[in-house]
Amino acid sequence: MFDIKWIRENPETFDGALKRRGQPPQAAELLALDATRRKALTRAQETQAKRNKLAREIGARKAKGENVDALLTEVAHDKETEATLQAEAERLQADLDARLALMPNVAAADVPDGGDSDYNREVRRSGTPPRFAFKPREHFDIGEGLGLMDFGRAAKISGARFVVLMGALARLERALAAFMLDLHTGEFGYTEVNPPALVNDATAFGTGQLPKFGTDLFRTEHGLWLIPTAEVPLTNLVAGEILDESQLPMRLTAMTWCFRSEAGAAGKDTRGMLRQHQFTKVELVSIAHPDASEAEHERMTGCAEEVLKRLGLPFRTVVLCTGDMGFAARKTYDLEVWLPGQGRYREISSCSNCGDFQARRMKARFRPKGEKGTRFVHTLNGSGIAVGRALVAILENYQQEDGSVRIPDALKPHMGGLDAIRAAKA
Repeated sequence: MFDIKWIRENPETFDGALKRRGQPPQAAELLALDATRRKALTRAQETQAKRNKLAREIGARKAKGENVDALLTEVAHDKETEATLQAEAERLQADLDARLALMPNVAAADVPDGGDSDYNREVRRSGTPPRFAFKPREHFDIGEGLGLMDFGRAAKISGARFVVLMGALARLERALAAFMLDLHTGEFGYTEVNPPALVNDATAFGTGQLPKFGTDLFRTEHGLWLIPTAEVPLTNLVAGEILDESQLPMRLTAMTWCFRSEAGAAGKDTRGMLRQHQFTKVELVSIAHPDASEAEHERMTGCAEEVLKRLGLPFRTVVLCTGDMGFAARKTYDLEVWLPGQGRYREISSCSNCGDFQARRMKARFRPKGEKGTRFVHTLNGSGIAVGRALVAILENYQQEDGSVRIPDALKPHMGGLDAIRAAKA
């Protein structure tokens, strides 16, 4: 969310930032709307000042026993005029706020320009893709072959883009989430949170899901939204608050179910678990000091990378270009894991620095030590990581020719010592 005062002082910079995000210039239109709003507000204030002056004059004349009917008529007229002007100013403010709410965040200076993922820039790689003496299969063939992954029954119960995991695969998903939470809380200093999975309009607005991306969400008949990621409730924990500087950074993590309508995903990843309406994810959120958010971004990305390293999964880290970044992000790193069945890297985590973009929408501030004023915090979020996609990656990278799947060493303590997943007995 942008401060109109900043746009007023930096119209060319604002339009340049929109251009980098593939948006047309809008400063002139916004500033014209703002000027009309300020003019109506000024006239309302002038009319109020005039009424106050007339009220004093009426009091003085009454004390002298003079007739004040004409003045009373004028005051009544001015009161109506002031109310009309005030209502107009409020309408224009609402219109301005609605337009500003649709503007994407300004991309950081070091983010590559480009319209789509072809312009993303690889930063580093970790691990070597495994070689197989047989043709590697995709995760859904492996899971169904094990008799532990059932899309047909999920479709009967719920419809397309759902899955039922059973037996050792269900335990593997639980083990992955437990492993990630233990790592982030035990070694990386995150505080585990169990947040609500249903949020109100203000919460969805605060992190940027509303108003622009309402069709990507599921809404209940009671007006609440199913969360698309734990970023939404975790970040909003500080909404409307003024924190002490000593509380920063706040590092939070949660394992939740996430829900997405996948409204724009027709024809994409129609088989398997890569694009589901319901999935499990471990999320990382940081509420940071503005001067430290870039370092916090690198740290958070490193935490997500460490999950993949300990699972022995080959991956690469890319910085997203301006056209591929999320609405609220100013800079994003994607981690892409190698999937042998597809023979390519696929996204498994996104780590974003949102600067003060979400904080302005949420009105989340902190008070610097020794200062009377406040500043907006910076917010960051990242997948630490997507549990379902990690399961997919393990199935494909640890598959064996006989259809079984080896268990990564890091997960064995969470799997009761099981060293492999084999086909369920009939």
